[in-house]
Order: sequence, then C-alpha cells, then structure tokens
Amino acid sequence: MAEAYTKADERGVPSLVWRAGQERRLKMIQATAEDRLAPDKKVLVNGCGVGMYNRALLGFTPHVYGLDIEAERVREAARRVPNLLVAIGERLPYADEQFDLILSHEVIEHVQDDARYAAEMVRVLKPGGRAIIFCPNRLYPFETHGHYWRGKYYFGNTPLINYLPNIWRNKLAPHVRAYTTSGLQSLFSGLPVKIVSHTQIYPGYDNIVYRWPGPGNLLRRAACALERTPLRVFGISHLLVVEKSIA
Repeated sequence: MAEAYTKADERGVPSLVWRAGQERRLKMIQATAEDRLAPDKKVLVNGCGVGMYNRALLGFTPHVYGLDIEAERVREAARRVPNLLVAIGERLPYADEQFDLILSHEVIEHVQDDARYAAEMVRVLKPGGRAIIFCPNRLYPFETHGHYWRGKYYFGNTPLINYLPNIWRNKLAPHVRAYTTSGLQSLFSGLPVKIVSHTQIYPGYDNIVYRWPGPGNLLRRAACALERTPLRVFGISHLLVVEKSIA
C-alpha cells in the first residue's frame, strides 16, 4: 500500500489495518447510529479509503456502499467489499433520500468544498437518517497531517500549528482543515438537520501500545478518562452526529 502515502498531504492516509482504535470508533458509530445500523438499513461510507469501515459495517447490514475519489484505493477496497464507486463527496452519485446512515470518517477536512460535501450528505439521507462525522479538532495540540515548509511537505505530527492564527496556520497546512466546534456545526446551518450529539475524542494510541504495551495502555486509559471531563475539548477528533428532519 505504498500508494496510500503518495498523496498523504492531499488525502490523508486511510485506515490500513484494523486495531483497537478502529474497533473503539466502530462502537461509537454503533452507539450513535442506534437503529439505523440494522440488517434492513442502507449505509454509505463517504470516503471509504481501502474499505476497512465498509467491511466492519457489513457485520450489521449487507447494504453497505462506499465511494472514494482515489481510484487506486477503490480498487484495493474492492478486494474486500462490494458496492463501491469512484466519485467525490461534493457530487454524490445517488438519488435523494437513499441512506439510513452515512459515515464520514476523517474525510471532510480534505475535500475542496466542505459545505457542499455536508449538503450532499443531507440530500441523500432519508428523513430520520443520520450522518456521523469524524474530523480533526482545531484544539488538538498536533497537526496530524504534516505541514509544508518552504514548498516541501513533511509528513507526521507537528505541534501547535493549529493554535496559530488562520493566516499563518493555513500557510503551513494549506492541504487540510481542522475544525472548531462552531466551524464544524456551521457547515450544517440552514440544512434540514438537527444536531443529535457533538463531542471530541482522543486517539487510541495503537502504535504506542504496540511498541510499549504497559505505558501505552496507561496512556490509552487516561485519554479515555479525559473524554468524560471538560478536557475532552482537546481531543484529536470531533464526533458529530446529525439527523435529517422528518417533513
């Protein structure tokens, strides 16, 4: 999967393996989806990468669909799961009111037009359907998508970039967005949805746990505990759940 890293600045790196961090997020998806993740329900993974979440969601319903802008990733995903398309989130190739549940997992920060992307998700949701959005938190102390310096891209975690004013932050990280709470919610302002829940979550620290199991597991437990306190606002990702209004 070397290709997955060649566009890390533009697209990020999709989930390439399934570990505890992904399993934990799957449980969050299941909890916030409620009865919209059932055998008779239709689910869309909007930006499916190599299909890891599609495969996991097939454990709940056979009606799981996915799309991604990168054809190479879709071809890789097709080895694992069905119902895939090469397409962009700002122009979803589906009719209105098709899906009971849409998952957008760390994707909206990469698209060209995030407001259009949000509107398209709402368009293809059935009334009463939900969209679950994970995306970067502006208050997290690290920019996890790397940065540019003098025209060169540096992959990895960069501290404090997201705390800079926009005029400087966007010069160092023009390739990816990080959202404030109000900024993320504003994408859905004026659309026929209500906010069901909005919180922040910390990383799973899977790499640290793998290398140093003892300290890593302590760190993971501490981070999970922080999610139950006001310090959750410094988590790595937003978890926003919106529900389409029933006319």
